[in-house]
Formats: sequence, C-alpha cells, structure tokens
Amino acid sequence: MNKVKVAMIGVGCISGIYLENITKVFRDIELIGVCDLVRERAESAQEKYNIPKIYETMHDAFDDPEVEIVLNLTRPYEHFEVTKAALLKGKHVYSEKPLGASLEEGQALVKLAEEKGLMLGGAPDTFMGAGIQTARKLIDDGFIGTPVGSAAFMICRGHESWHPDPDFYYQYGGGPMFDMGPYYLTAMINLMGGVESVMSASKKSFDKRLITSQPFAGTPIDVNVNTYIAGTVKYESGAIGTLFTTFDAYYPYQARFEIYGSEGTLFIPDPNTFSGPVKLFRPEEGEVREIPLMFDYAQNSRALGLDDMAVAIRTGRPARADYNQTFHVLDIITGFERSAESGKWIDMSTKYIRKAPMKKARLIGELDQ
Repeated sequence: MNKVKVAMIGVGCISGIYLENITKVFRDIELIGVCDLVRERAESAQEKYNIPKIYETMHDAFDDPEVEIVLNLTRPYEHFEVTKAALLKGKHVYSEKPLGASLEEGQALVKLAEEKGLMLGGAPDTFMGAGIQTARKLIDDGFIGTPVGSAAFMICRGHESWHPDPDFYYQYGGGPMFDMGPYYLTAMINLMGGVESVMSASKKSFDKRLITSQPFAGTPIDVNVNTYIAGTVKYESGAIGTLFTTFDAYYPYQARFEIYGSEGTLFIPDPNTFSGPVKLFRPEEGEVREIPLMFDYAQNSRALGLDDMAVAIRTGRPARADYNQTFHVLDIITGFERSAESGKWIDMSTKYIRKAPMKKARLIGELDQ
C-alpha cells in the first residue's frame, strides 16, 4: 500500500524510539517532518534520521497537505490543544498517552474527531506486542478458565532521580495513574474486557520533591497531584480488578500483574514493555511454567499502534489503538479521581469493544490488512 505520511510534534525524551522504529522498522508510514519548540532537537532528529522537513510551528505541519497523521509527542497537559488543532485542520491524530488531562478534554476531542470523520487514537501500543498478545490468546483459549479477577501494581519512588526534566510528572495531567496507569489499564481491558465502574482512594504523600538528576539537580518541585492511588474496577463481565500506582514508595521491582481464573492464574509481563515473560499456574501441574511467546514484536516497538492506524486509514478496518480504547482508559483514570473525591463508586460513561487480536506477520514492520 502507499505509505501514510506523518508529522511528529514534539521531539523530547520519548521521540527517540519512535524515530528509530518509524524510519527503520515500520513499512506503512513515512515521517516527512518534525517540529519542536527547541529547534535544535528537530535539527538533530532531521540530521540523524534524514527527515525532509522541519516545521517552524505545529501549525505549519497541520497546514502541510502531504501530512495525513499528526504524531503528538508533547507533554500530557499539552495533548489536548495540539490534538484539537490538528483535528481542526483535518488531520488524523495518534497521541502519546493520555488522550487528555481530563474527561472533558477527552470528550471534546472524540466529538471533534467524529464530526470531522477522522481517526483519533494513541499510546500505549504495548498491548499489541508479543507478551500481552500471548496472554490474551491463553485467556481467550481457556487456559485459566473463566477470569474472575485481576491485580496490578506499579510502585516506584518517582522520576526526579533520573529524568532530565521531571517537573511535569507532578503537575496537571501527571501523577502515577496518568503516567503509568494507561499501560496497565490498556492491558487490563484488552485481556478482561471493558470496565463498568470504579472506586478509589488517593493522597499526596509529599508536598515537595527535590530533583537530583541533571540538568536541574537541586531544584524543588511543587507537587500538585495525588501520588498514591489505590483503585478498584468492576469489569462488565462481573470480574473485579485492582490497580495500585504510586510515586511514593521504595520498591525493588516495578511491575506486578496477575489475572485469576476459575482454573488457574496467569502472570502478565510488565505492560510498559512489548515482551514477556508470560507465566501460567494450573493446580494440576502444581508449579508455575513460562509460556513461549506466540506473537511478533517482542522488542521495543513503539509506533506499532501508529503503523496500525495507517493501515486502518488505507483499508477502512478498525484501528486497534483507537479512541474507543484511549477514551475508555481516560474515563477510568478520571473516574478514580472522582471516586477519591466523592467516596463513591463511579459509573463509566464509555463502553469498550475489544479489537481483533494481532496476527503473525508475514514481514516484520508490515501489518495485516
């Protein structure tokens, strides 16, 4: 098929893996231009990856008739304005997570995309990788019987000790649930189905943080979001799940993710990765065994969802990482916030429909049509 042309807005920390994969792995998309408020970043990307254009402003990219998809890699609190401006100019948008920083932002973007007849979706696309897809097949094929519950934990002490500019993680649109929750929730709904309602308790453990990473070492951060969040979900299936995320605790591991079934338990890999291990416990075996990965894209394959959207544009099939998914995840995250404030169960305003599982690739970097 003819390649779908993409403009990247934001050339920050996450852009490196996108640049690598768009230019070297995925065959259905072509990066034709980049834009960043710090022009040197755009120039560096252009030189290293042989990108044809640098846009002075994002609006120059949106006005470019060659551009079909805008790849929004800006900071979370900037996602709404960038995506909205691109949609208004008739561009499809694939955004880094989250879709927006509030439910109202998500609602406005979805309404606009529907009015314009445009595709809107985004990260995370890790659920399309070998690990989560293998877990999905095991569940769908009945290896743990009927799923009855899930539990997931993302525990760390925050980003100020390693990230070069960590302040935004503690501002509007930040915090552990907005930052890391999308990986877990996207995997959860792909494996267990949509969420009906949520309950949560949350708090801010520390009012200030101190950056110890360069180049801002010694700079204090005012914390304006909750950083210790315990959430419970009721799936539409009747199963119950928990998701705990925090930037407040020292912990020797990062991810723990389990799905419990009537006939066994499945240990899910870190949903911030594309790989395994996937482990299965069944009582008749009496031990945990690792399951071979049965799908492609076990390496860091960010931009996989972008490539899938490109194929969907050309063929008319649904995109796997569309706004039905990203908006449902945002509904859950903001539902946790509303529940913590009210002390009540919050019903979801969105319905989630699982898309088709991945297919084995004939050629890596070229998706099924």
